[in-house]
Amino acid sequence: MTHRRFLYLGPHRLAAYAWRQGSLLVEGVFDSGDEGLAAFGDYLAERRDSHFALLANVAEEEHTQETIPYLQGRDRQILIARKIGQHFLGSPLAAAVSLGYEKTRRKNEKLLLSALTKPAHFEPWLRRIAEAEAPLAGLYTIAQLGGQLPRRLGIKQKACMLLTMQDHSIRESYLSGDRALFSRMVPLTDSSIAGIAASFAAEAGKLQQYLIGQRLVGRDDHLPVLVVAHPAAIPAVTKACPDHGNLSFTFIDSHAAALRLGLKTLPDDNRCDLLYLQLLATHPPRQQFASDELRHDYQVARWRRGILAAGLLMLAAGLLFAAHEFYNGYTLRQETRTLQAGEREQQARYDEIAATFPQMDVDNDTLRRLADRYGELRRQQRQPAEALRLLSRALDQMPAIALDHVAWRLGRRTPEKPGGQDASASLDGDEEITVARGRIQLAPNASIRQNLAAFDRFVDLLRADPGSSVRILQQPHDMESGSPLRGGGDSAEQGQPPFAVEITRTLAP
Repeated sequence: MTHRRFLYLGPHRLAAYAWRQGSLLVEGVFDSGDEGLAAFGDYLAERRDSHFALLANVAEEEHTQETIPYLQGRDRQILIARKIGQHFLGSPLAAAVSLGYEKTRRKNEKLLLSALTKPAHFEPWLRRIAEAEAPLAGLYTIAQLGGQLPRRLGIKQKACMLLTMQDHSIRESYLSGDRALFSRMVPLTDSSIAGIAASFAAEAGKLQQYLIGQRLVGRDDHLPVLVVAHPAAIPAVTKACPDHGNLSFTFIDSHAAALRLGLKTLPDDNRCDLLYLQLLATHPPRQQFASDELRHDYQVARWRRGILAAGLLMLAAGLLFAAHEFYNGYTLRQETRTLQAGEREQQARYDEIAATFPQMDVDNDTLRRLADRYGELRRQQRQPAEALRLLSRALDQMPAIALDHVAWRLGRRTPEKPGGQDASASLDGDEEITVARGRIQLAPNASIRQNLAAFDRFVDLLRADPGSSVRILQQPHDMESGSPLRGGGDSAEQGQPPFAVEITRTLAP
């Protein structure tokens, strides 16, 4: 787990704190001399796995407002860098905060430019951080966090003054919303409770006159003043700071503020360092003063931590997948054992039942093949239903036709043998052959032409079925050339000439 630590840099020394879920523990205080810097380097070397944030409270901090045209992307960054160089002589510790866009002037953007104008004060400490390769998350100031303090405490003011004490000095800030438009540090000459209370009252009036001179507030504007003090100092501060003129004072108990912010380590005196550190730990500002070069190790640590987290996530996913597959495999093995046990039980029952069967001369494999062949023959069994329907439809329309004999068989039709007899057909063929023999029962005095016309009509009705082919085996009258025209027998002489037709249908597969 990555630990978070906070460095508080004042005018003469640096204090290191470890943050543990709302508790701030002092781990070291280092002077700005060589011994203090060396000890600070050793402190960082022992805690390179932590992420550090540096909070500064120095007098050399300037703020100015600027207006730039509406730009985006790289062009905006270049113009902001140019403005910072013009106002702060190229200080590397600078930040820009957008204050919104003007609605009446081509959407120009208003910026609050801030910079720490004495980089030499930070250089020894930042160099030790870089040499130790300690991840530096950012460099922040009391003024930045002062803009958020009233809002986090539930105090809603559009514009106000905030007075706090730290490092034997008073921090005075003019806030507009949650932004500090102006901030300065005033040294304390008297650190007693009475001296602090008197300094709060005097500095409030001085800051009001300065803001009026800078036209940040109007001369008649009402200006609330927020004063943060230790509970023991609240009575003295309240007595020393009565409301007067356009100034109205609101006093904030530092212990109540600490509890409201979630800080478990309560301040021991009037200093508000711990409040700002807690605010930095829980709600760090988006803008900070450190350059990308100073934050390089922090970015590398973030990438390393992200890659490690992704690897752990993939490992966890792999373990879950492996556990899921192991469970599935275990379940399948259990089901296999259950099925195998059931199969053995069924086989045992089958063997027990089969032992009671009478002995046969045919083995099981042969009997199985015979049963399969029998089932196949049953499935291939055909009935003469379609042929009989065809004959019945034709007979319904030709009542003069009387059938004497109908023969139906399966096989393949072969050409006639010489002499007019059919060749034998195979029973394993793919056609059904129906032979119908009958007579024409017209009036006794019917002519041969009438008999032939009735027979032809009957044959045409049979041929109307597209799936059947009809062949005439015997005409009702002998029509061969060279023979006298007569019927086929005695019945022909009685007016009932016989005939024979063959109907062949192809079997569907």
